[in-house]
Amino acid sequence: MNLNDKVAVITGASSGIGKSIAEELSKKGCKVALASRSLDKLKEIGKGLSQSFEVELDVTSDKSVSEAFEKIYDRFDRIDILVNSAGVMPLTYLKNENLEDWLQTIEVNVKGTLRCIHAVLPAMKKQNNGHIINIASVDGKEIFEGGAVYGASKAAVIELSRAMRMELSPDFNIRVSSIEPGTVATSLREDISDEELLDDKDYGGDEPKLSPKNIADAVLYATTQPDSVNVNELLIKPTGKS
Repeated sequence: MNLNDKVAVITGASSGIGKSIAEELSKKGCKVALASRSLDKLKEIGKGLSQSFEVELDVTSDKSVSEAFEKIYDRFDRIDILVNSAGVMPLTYLKNENLEDWLQTIEVNVKGTLRCIHAVLPAMKKQNNGHIINIASVDGKEIFEGGAVYGASKAAVIELSRAMRMELSPDFNIRVSSIEPGTVATSLREDISDEELLDDKDYGGDEPKLSPKNIADAVLYATTQPDSVNVNELLIKPTGKS
């Protein structure tokens, strides 16, 4: 599918995977709406893109999401692609009882994704066309000590994506893809505040890592398939990881 002049909204676009996705979609001719809490960073990124619109969006706030999508609709009058890339990863051992981290993980990774889906559905249903891409994680399938809540949040996104395809694709021609990266070289692990977990695991080591562009390339693959093709899931790991 030709992406030229398609309107794509990317949440979490101020850094890491979201930023790279925005850049690659823009290179393919998309009109890109950059969305995150960091408006200043978005404006800097937007300077390097051909057709962009920057909007402040906090996925933990109903009001912020609603207002941001209204601004995007006012600017572009449609949304063809939504990439739910905003996420946090405050890994923590359950025994350390970091309830605030647990709830924040669900608030951003699950409820934030739901808020953005809710905001985009009216337009995509009306258009009888659209593509929603949820950035999940291999951790939604392969759980590990310290990753219980984060893994649960990403497992929820994977299962949500499956159900969305069942409900939205037949009646509204809305494609849904779940992209599931392994370890990516981003700042996401800076969210971790559990000192015991940090002492136990060497997150600054030499383990193989993907680049954010690898994930952006996966998004490009999913979005450039013919309308008759839905890329359901893409599980991506760095070479050397089983």
